[in-house]
Amino acid sequence: MIQKKRQEYRNVSESRQLRGIVTRQDLLRSARIIFARDGFEQARIEDIAAESGKTRGAFYANFKDKEDAFYAIFENNLHRDLETLEPIIANLATVEQRVEALGDFLSELSKDRQRMLLTLEFKLYAIRHPRKRKRLADLHHATLAYSSVPELRELLAQLSGVGKGGNLAGSLAICAILDGLTLSHMFDPEALKMKELRRYLKLCLRETLHVQPKMK
Repeated sequence: MIQKKRQEYRNVSESRQLRGIVTRQDLLRSARIIFARDGFEQARIEDIAAESGKTRGAFYANFKDKEDAFYAIFENNLHRDLETLEPIIANLATVEQRVEALGDFLSELSKDRQRMLLTLEFKLYAIRHPRKRKRLADLHHATLAYSSVPELRELLAQLSGVGKGGNLAGSLAICAILDGLTLSHMFDPEALKMKELRRYLKLCLRETLHVQPKMK
């Protein structure tokens, strides 16, 4: 009897935990939509909650504020990207092959309109309010250091063989070029086609890592 009660309690607890995870993910998906649609500063927590079919209370049960939700979106991006890209990079024999793979990967990221809009929105907000709160200043620094691809510095370290603390300038340059090219492509996709965006990204990667492309 006692064992049965314990099992029932565990089942209830696991069910609540699962519901909590699902609620958090639903809210994050909604936050992406609202931030990209309305802009970071104009986005309202009520709209994020309504988009997900949740309450304002559910939002605050999972996040302290809008910045907290936004940072969680970036964390999700980071984990998902690393899980996708690290095995690909590890299985390629040469640096040139890895440059090609990373260039293709970053080009695909640039097609994520929501992600790129969120990056631009939060950068503008962080630049306008760098001293609003210490936590926002920390997020501002993280945004400047990692841009729309927060794992890039670590990946560049793997590509070039330098330590993880190195190549910050290189990652900043590549992120800046990715952001700029993507913005131009979104503004006028006929003038700057995806093929050209990919080519310029790979040129920047090769220059950063001092890799000479093979002649075809």
